[in-house]
Amino acid sequence: MSDQATLFDPDGVDFHPVSTRLITSRFITSGVTAGVPVLVGLVLGVVLSPWFLILAGVPAALFAWRAALIPRQVRAIGYAERDDDLLVRKGILFRSLVVVPYGRMQYVDVSAGPLDRKLGIAQVQLHTAAAATDATIPGLAPHEAERLRDRLSARGEARLAGL
Repeated sequence: MSDQATLFDPDGVDFHPVSTRLITSRFITSGVTAGVPVLVGLVLGVVLSPWFLILAGVPAALFAWRAALIPRQVRAIGYAERDDDLLVRKGILFRSLVVVPYGRMQYVDVSAGPLDRKLGIAQVQLHTAAAATDATIPGLAPHEAERLRDRLSARGEARLAGL
């Protein structure tokens, strides 16, 4: 395995994937975001001038490009619990691996917006003393988000008690 491969996929670490329902959530969010300018461009194109159809075409093309990427991006998100830290990886072209030591965690936040609740997913966010090391794991099943929150909180408290 090359150095680049082990940089983002350490040996002996099994990453847990997030729920594929996150794909649906991101499709809907992107569709709504692109839908408004497409609709405006279509209406202006019919009422005023066909040149406004370009206004509809650009966000439609961006949505199509995003729709092709979303499934791969979601499959690239994963997390792994180790004895002393939590690993969170994401990205295809711009990859990242965040390592959060349990002893540095201040609190763990679980959130779910209306769309996430409808799709049965939640997001876990870890907050540390350094804002740059906060990590987010989107697209978890609610029971997994709850389990992870409780487990990470317990591990964080145990590491702090040892200081």
